[in-house]
Amino acid sequence: MAIDRIDWHSGAENFPADLPLEAGGTHIGMFIAWVINNNLEGVLHQTDSPESVGKVKSRQMTGTEFLIKECDEKFWEDDLNPEGFEFAKHYYESNAYYGDYEAALVTTEPTLYHVQDTWENYNKLSPYIDFAFKKWRKAKSKRWWQFW
Repeated sequence: MAIDRIDWHSGAENFPADLPLEAGGTHIGMFIAWVINNNLEGVLHQTDSPESVGKVKSRQMTGTEFLIKECDEKFWEDDLNPEGFEFAKHYYESNAYYGDYEAALVTTEPTLYHVQDTWENYNKLSPYIDFAFKKWRKAKSKRWWQFW
């Protein structure tokens, strides 16, 4: 089952009619760019699309462009390695990611779909994901009897 898909957003009633359909995937692409930049992409992309992975890492391709070109506009479990999938389940699927995305980028935009797919915006968002990832990893490494 897909974690997220562009058409789930661009096909929704509340999707702004003035935007291209790709705008429904900017938030997905930003997360995928973070995944790639943190070496959490799945083996599928390491073997089948290493050139595109390299382009994301060198900022010659955005995560949204990667999502469209290499993922058929769908974000799946296979796009992630095991740790990446576990984190995505915790952070992305719990909607905590959306809260951080809005806090970082939807400050003057009318909707989250109006956020521009730029590396400048990625730079604003990535510290939020970094923080969530470090917090998640720390909590995951604690034993059941540890409370702090």
